[in-house]
Formats: sequence, C-alpha cells, structure tokens
Amino acid sequence: MQKPEIKVLDRKILAHGWHLVSQVKLSVPQRDGGRQTIVREICDHGNAAAILLCDPSRNSVVFVRQFRYPPHVNGDIAWLIEACAGLLDGDDPETCARREAEEETGYRPNRLVHAFDAYMSPGALTEKVHCFIGFYDAGSKVSAGGGLAHEGEDIEVLEMPFEAALGLVANGGIVDAKTIMLLQHAALTGVFENASGSR
Repeated sequence: MQKPEIKVLDRKILAHGWHLVSQVKLSVPQRDGGRQTIVREICDHGNAAAILLCDPSRNSVVFVRQFRYPPHVNGDIAWLIEACAGLLDGDDPETCARREAEEETGYRPNRLVHAFDAYMSPGALTEKVHCFIGFYDAGSKVSAGGGLAHEGEDIEVLEMPFEAALGLVANGGIVDAKTIMLLQHAALTGVFENASGSR
C-alpha cells in the first residue's frame, strides 16, 4: 500500500533540552480524498529498548524501581516498578537491552527473544520501544546493578514470582505500560508454562 503524502507546512522548536519539543503544522490527507491542516506538538528524545528478565526454572522476574516525576504530578506514587529500559544511544535494540539489563539490575541475560515493538504514546511521542524477553538464572548476576551514579540513577532491583507480578498489574502496583505489555506477552506465550504447570 502506498503511503499517503503528508506535507509539513511549518515547524517551530518549542524546547530543546533532554527532549526536543516541536510544534508542527501539517497538511494531512483525509479518507474522502480531501486534505486537512492540523497543528501538533510532538516530543522526540529517541527510541528505546526494554527487557523483562525471566527465570522460568524459578518462576521469577526481575524489575527495577525508580523515581518518575510525571506520575507524581498526576497524584500517583512516583517510584514505579518497571522492566528495565533505556534509550538506544546509537546501539541496536538488542545491544541496548543487554546493556540496560546489566547496568540497572546487575544481571547479564543468557538469551534474548524479541517480543514486539510499540509506540508508548503515539499522539505526542516519537519514541518507539523495542521490547524483549531476557532469560537469566542465579549465575547471571555479575554486579549489584542500581544504574549509573554519574547519570543520577538511583535504582532498586526487585525479584519476585511471576504470579506476584501479574497480581501487581491487577491491583495497580504496576502501572508502567511497557512492563504490563511484557508481562502479558510472557503470560500469553507461555514463558513460565513449564515451571508453573498452570499455563
């Protein structure tokens, strides 16, 4: 299928710090063959990779917990439980996922399986997250983890049973989108099926 032509009529940079925030005026085709002019503000800070560390032999998963200011602004708890993730920073997605797993959790995954790619908020963010299941065991621990202090990271490493993690999704203890999606992927594809005997 041929992509419809989208014309950029004007672009203004509103902010350029860690994120690039732009206001863009576009001419976009409509389903009836006409065109409409719209204005959108978009935020670009690059693409990312995320990895859910799973040990099927022990029915366990590893998360990180760290401070996130936007949930606090919404009146929620600011320290979120998440699958570890980070910006690609010029690496391919698998290399990034392995790097982030080791930096944040201290585990070096034995094997990675690509799960899916997803836009977290396509109405405003350009970021696409490449999501992986990473397999680890007790021998995969190579450091304490906790992130990079020189980048201001203060990360707590959490290991828990897979069923407990699913329970946290159900009761609101896990609200991060990529983490929920990776847990659901693990459940649907039977990552823990042989270990739990119930899937």
